[in-house]
Order: sequence, then structure tokens, then C-alpha cells
Amino acid sequence: MADPSASPPLTRAGVQAAHELIKPYIHRTPVLTSTTLDEIASTPRTGSLEGTRWGQEGRTPARPRLRLWFKCENFQKIGAFKARGAFHAVERLKREEGWEEGGGRERGVVTHSSGNHAQALSLAAKTNNIKAYIVMPTISAPPKIAATRDYGAEIIFSGSTSVEREAVTEKVMADTGARLVPPYDHPDIILGQGTLGLELQEQVRELVGGGGGGKGLDAIVAPCGGGGMLSGVALSAEGTGVKVFGSEPLEGGADDGMRGYYSGERVEKVSSLTIADGLRTPVGKYPWGIIYERKLVSGMYNVTEEEIKSAMRLVYERMKLVVEPSACVPLAVALYNEDFRSMVEKEAGEDGWDVGIVFSGGNVELSALGKLFA
Repeated sequence: MADPSASPPLTRAGVQAAHELIKPYIHRTPVLTSTTLDEIASTPRTGSLEGTRWGQEGRTPARPRLRLWFKCENFQKIGAFKARGAFHAVERLKREEGWEEGGGRERGVVTHSSGNHAQALSLAAKTNNIKAYIVMPTISAPPKIAATRDYGAEIIFSGSTSVEREAVTEKVMADTGARLVPPYDHPDIILGQGTLGLELQEQVRELVGGGGGGKGLDAIVAPCGGGGMLSGVALSAEGTGVKVFGSEPLEGGADDGMRGYYSGERVEKVSSLTIADGLRTPVGKYPWGIIYERKLVSGMYNVTEEEIKSAMRLVYERMKLVVEPSACVPLAVALYNEDFRSMVEKEAGEDGWDVGIVFSGGNVELSALGKLFA
């Protein structure tokens, strides 16, 4: 792992510098809109809230006016935003004094991951002719194992718990001298992930104003697992007036970021089987410092499993996009979380808000998708 103290500053300028480094290696993913989803988001729930978790006495459904702008990282290399952080971490390693001369390419990089980060680091390493070792649980989905191997990585299997994965990773590092590239809890990863926020803000200004002169976004809602992407997006919006909000599944305590945010104490362990499998991780130390301690995230919201599935169905049927459950959590917040919707109604008034929604990825197994909607 690169020395965090040698990383660029965790600021908007740091994200901009990261963007310049990784531009040759990533896609500038599209920003899409949907009139249908805007109408659904801007329509209050029918009937009362009685019988729902929002059914406090006298509370009525919110009536926000929302215009949604979807940042489609499902079209990113490897099918998810993780490519941004992996490429930035590798670029930073390449620039480390003595790394090249000391045989850094041959010793390689290592991480433990069962999903998108595994594929992202494998691709970044292959692109730069660097050896990659990926520690994957034996229960990892076969398509993800195959994709990681196809990118040229050497896979080492482990048990499924974090203790088991980390033990195998430590052994690989000891045996090979490979450098650890963590999935989210490192400044280089955070800065790389934040580049999607820069693009999103710029693209919306271009689309609204025909050349960059438009009003742009009022807010961005991003998913939160380990917090690397959410904190990076928050940095990208620092000082711009764009508010950033986190979104999480409620299932099994996967809303650790929200609970920590409002209690003032980071939750360090999560055990959840939410369908949003990319968001089962507790928020890391570096992301926590940005999200909570610096208060660059304006609020956190959660959604139920049924709300995630409902949002996912809408994306498939109305937008014709392949997205994974984790990617649909921000949209589910905009559509169904009455606390978020009431906040927008109150703060935006009749003008409404232009809200960026991050579709974080599209890596979903076809068999799992069939079961989800059986």
C-alpha cells in the first residue's frame, strides 16, 4: 500500500489532479435522464402513510419536485466505478520514488475482494504490465472469478470471513513483496472514485446550459458501502454548493454509515445479507473523516429491500439499463424515502432540485437477476 501521508490532499483539487492522471485509462461515462422517473419522483405517494414506517400521526406524503440525472458507471470499464480508484492507486504507485527501480512491477500488487475491486485492480495491473494477486473467497460467484482471471490476475482462494481473507493476503505480501491496494480505505482510492463526481457536475452543466453555463446540480445521492466513493464524491463537490447525500440498505444493519453519522460514532462491523451486496461493508476510517468529521456529506438515508427491487425494476423496464442492486439504492431513496423527499420539498420549494443519481455498476449475475424477480 502506498504511504497515505504521501497521497495528494483530500480536497476537490486532489480529485481534479487524480482525474488528470487516470483520464487515459477510464471512460467518461454518460449521464442519462428519464422523464418517466422524474414524474414518478415528483409525485406524492397515493393515500396516507399509515401502516408504513413513515406513518407518524398527521404526516402526509411529501411533494418534492425532482429532476434526476443518472451517472452511468455501469458503462465504466469492468462495469463499475471501482476502475477509477484502482487505476489511480496504480498510477500513484508508479510515481513512488524507487518503486520501478526496485522491481515493483514484478513484485506486483495484491488485494482481497470477491467482486468489482478484484476486477478493477486486475485490469489496472494488466494495463500497466504489473503482476496482480487477488485473494477471493471460495464462495465467490463463478462469473466474477472468471472475469478476474481473464484480466490476467493470479487468484488465491481463501475463506469467506474478513479475518481469513486478510490472513491469506498478508501471506501473499510476505511471500512476493506485492503491495496492497485496498478497496476503499485509502486516500488514493478515495480521490480516484471522486472523479465520477467531477464528471457528473460538469456534464449536467453542459446538458442544462449547452456548453457548461447552466445552473447544474443541487445535490448528488451516492451509495455507501465502505464509503470510498461517497467520500470521493463529497470531495468533488467541496465548495461548489452541491449537497452530497449517502444512501444505504436498511436490511440487517447495512445502514451502518447512517447510524454512525447520526450517533457520532463509526460502526466498525456489519453483518448483512442485503441484496445490495456491494454495500455490506462498514465505512472505513479515511471515508469517515470526510463523511462525518468534516461534514462534507449533508445527510444519510436508508431504504428497504423491496424499495431497492422496485427501483431496480423501474430502471430495467423504463430506462432499459443493466444495473446491480447496489446501484439502485440512491434512486430508491429519491423515490421512496419520505425523510429525504420531505427535506427536498422544504429546501427546494416550487423550483425543485436537480439531483445526480450515481448508478455505481452493472455487474449482476443473470441467474441471480432471475431469482430476484421470480
